[in-house]
Amino acid sequence: MAPPQRARSLPKSAFSPAFAKLKTSVYTDNLRPGAPVSSSHFIRTISWNASGSFVATGSLDRTLRIWNPERTNVKNSTELRTPGTPGTVALERVAFHPINENELASCGTDGMVRFWDVRSKASVGEVKVGEQPFTLAWMPDGSEIVAGRKARSTIFESLKPITEHHQSVQTNQCVFDWSGSHLYLTNGDGCVKVMRYPTFETALTLNAHTSSCFAVTMSPSGEYLAAGGGDALVSIWDTQEWICVRTLDLTASMVKSVDFSFDGSYVTAGADRVEDKEDKKLHIAHVESGEIVHSIDLAQPAAHVAWHPFRYVLAYSADSQGLKIVGGMG
Repeated sequence: MAPPQRARSLPKSAFSPAFAKLKTSVYTDNLRPGAPVSSSHFIRTISWNASGSFVATGSLDRTLRIWNPERTNVKNSTELRTPGTPGTVALERVAFHPINENELASCGTDGMVRFWDVRSKASVGEVKVGEQPFTLAWMPDGSEIVAGRKARSTIFESLKPITEHHQSVQTNQCVFDWSGSHLYLTNGDGCVKVMRYPTFETALTLNAHTSSCFAVTMSPSGEYLAAGGGDALVSIWDTQEWICVRTLDLTASMVKSVDFSFDGSYVTAGADRVEDKEDKKLHIAHVESGEIVHSIDLAQPAAHVAWHPFRYVLAYSADSQGLKIVGGMG
């Protein structure tokens, strides 16, 4: 299969007029039997596959669903069933394999990391790690995956745990750089730790935020690192000089997710609540200038955001409505 073609990058002045013309599609899940209505569709995690042909969502009622962005009807999606009683265990993170577009991993509050194949609609392996794993990070080549827990991280290779690394503070999220030689961890103390991989030796500590640091992501080119914290700010770091080049005010409360567009030109962030009822918006900022170039009106706060890997297409959580995609063709 030919690799997907990247869209043409848009300059700051052209972004909002073009993005505003895109249709917003709504992808609403069915209520699972036995699941509480109040939590049925609340998405906790979103992940695009390598080609952008699928987007996976994990919700409070254990539902791991693979959506076709071109078809909004739930009948055209694939549900990957996790064992157990609906509503008892939440899916904390789903993450598509960085190369194999039909493979993904998930972790949940039952202490399990599961590996899935979309084609067979089934789990192809699982590992019990305990301590409620809540973050996953694939190596760039997909050969290993790191599962983060409250006090330690576990490295897997071919479904077998390789080693564990204990930490003094809770890791909220982690991400690899392009080479796979460093892992970036956000901590409860507001720092981003740059760890050598796989030794987990601390190479650098970034004092990123004044309260807990929840989200972290690397720009596609590796030029910038973005971190989001409980202080409702997103800090942008130059990965050559390791200086904070700018701080963005994109949310009205603690930042729970942050992501760069495919070309690294734009960044957005998600928050799970809004203190000011007048500020229910999802803001998109131009990375180089820090200017907010576009805002999306929200009915409810969007905690989780994820850009398409090759297009100006943005997926975000929409509380009881499930998933919304700006630029989705459904």
